[in-house]
Amino acid sequence: MRQFLKYVLATIVGILLVSFAGFLLLIGISAAVSSSADKRTTVKEKTVLKLNLDEPIQERSSENPFSGFGSFGGASDATGLVELKQALKDAKDDDNIEGIYLQSENPVAGWASLEEVRNALIDFKQSKKFVYAYAETMSEKGYYLASVADKIYLNPAGDLEWNGLNAELTFFKGTLEKLGVKPEIFRVGEFKSAVEPFIREDMSEPNKRQVTSFLSSINDHMLVKVAQSRGLRVDSLMSYANNLVIQKPADALRTKLVTNVGYQDELESVIRKLLSIDAKKKINYVSLNKYKGEEKDAESGSSSNRIAVIIASGDINSGKGDANSIGSETIVEEIRKARLDDKVKAIVLRVNSGGGSALASDVMFREVELAKKSKPVIGSMSDYAASGGYYMLMGCNKIVAQPNTITGSIGVFSLLFNTENFFKDKLGVTYDRVKTNTNADYPAVTHEMTPFQKQVLQRRTEQIYAEFTSKAAAGRKLPVDSLRAIAGGRVWTGTQGKAIGLVDQLGGLDDAIKLAAQTAKLKTGDYKLKYQPRKKEFFEQLMSSFNDSEESKIQAQLGELAPYVTYLKKLKTLNGVQARLPFEMEIR
Repeated sequence: MRQFLKYVLATIVGILLVSFAGFLLLIGISAAVSSSADKRTTVKEKTVLKLNLDEPIQERSSENPFSGFGSFGGASDATGLVELKQALKDAKDDDNIEGIYLQSENPVAGWASLEEVRNALIDFKQSKKFVYAYAETMSEKGYYLASVADKIYLNPAGDLEWNGLNAELTFFKGTLEKLGVKPEIFRVGEFKSAVEPFIREDMSEPNKRQVTSFLSSINDHMLVKVAQSRGLRVDSLMSYANNLVIQKPADALRTKLVTNVGYQDELESVIRKLLSIDAKKKINYVSLNKYKGEEKDAESGSSSNRIAVIIASGDINSGKGDANSIGSETIVEEIRKARLDDKVKAIVLRVNSGGGSALASDVMFREVELAKKSKPVIGSMSDYAASGGYYMLMGCNKIVAQPNTITGSIGVFSLLFNTENFFKDKLGVTYDRVKTNTNADYPAVTHEMTPFQKQVLQRRTEQIYAEFTSKAAAGRKLPVDSLRAIAGGRVWTGTQGKAIGLVDQLGGLDDAIKLAAQTAKLKTGDYKLKYQPRKKEFFEQLMSSFNDSEESKIQAQLGELAPYVTYLKKLKTLNGVQARLPFEMEIR
């Protein structure tokens, strides 16, 4: 017994010592990483800012504290749009930054985010500093950014994709039939196509019409902007795409889509001459990750005058949210804090979402309604602000969207899966039940609902649609009939949305902030920005970083199959009536 107690005591002491050593190590890592994170790299004379924009671009930077620590850091960080734009503003006024070396082969971002980055690059060029782009291959998205550059180098063995845009949807009707799962659909709106992947093998005609419409709008805007930047004709650019004219780098050079066909070292020779440095000397590059600072005030004015910028990105659900999801509880708390803070003179609600829970969207809409009674609330649309994402914003005083933002989709649906045959035929599982009331089993997923129960759920869906459209009409100051004529779940671009009254002004987040300042009668230099929700403190980031996100684990294990698994896992979140876009629509 004494020997047993001795081993137990030794084990306890060992655990304590290891825990203490781990704690000391944690403190050391914390101090080292925190110290490095707080310091921006010192920029020497004749430095070139090297922008690699092929990583994911999201509203704000990732909160991984081990960014840049190799494999120890886990999944690669996303580039924050707010921080990226701030870095370009800083570089514009930085005497040590001579220009930008741009790499944008295939950016992982929506078209509205690319618009903001592109406009920031154009603003940078007003400093008369150079922007040179180099790529081995370029997608249309990559070229859209590179098209503003002074010189565009394409590798002699490379490729430039110029064949137009396409939107591809994935359909699971056949999968569900093989599994013996029957979807029960309740929806309102001819164009509410979010349920089509479960009941069809292809797109319905109304869905094809709306996708063709907004895809053409995005493409037309891209062609106009590229034509302006490169001194080309829109009809020529369209012809190049229709006829697949750009087959090799020489074709891109001949059509003036690029300025040079050459290797990276050739472009760097040009940069060396421009910087007047020796041909054997290395160019002093600084990466975005090392140059960018934290989010900071756009204005240096009075701290008693603030504009709260509340960023909401991801699927909409009830409860708490994070950097990649919109939780109604989190956003309501942020809007309420800004509403009750006398120092906050205006609120900008920045939304990047294709929707989600109709209930959660309505909860946030209510808080916007309360806030605008005491101060201006301006809505800012990013890549998506559709369905539930539009619901959040429709009560704002004004709404600002990019021309290529995807918005609208004012419609709702309810979706249940009857899994009775799946469990019985595939797994041998059966169910039976007793009830105290006729409809105590409503709604049901383990057996077929009665016609009456289905009617009740359809009526409830229609009721929520009526509330959605009535509130949207009131918020946009439109007759209900006029609003419903452009609703029905139809998707629009920002340009189209402005023409029909869903949007007030075209522009990005900076334009929304300026509008908020003007509405609150704040002069330039007389206010500061306050970004919310706050980013996690270092220790919070540190602890959360030890647990990779579920999506990153799926990606690591399944590779190209990951999007399909992630897609199916989203079905678990479809509780209650939904206001969301068609799932996983990819525009390429």
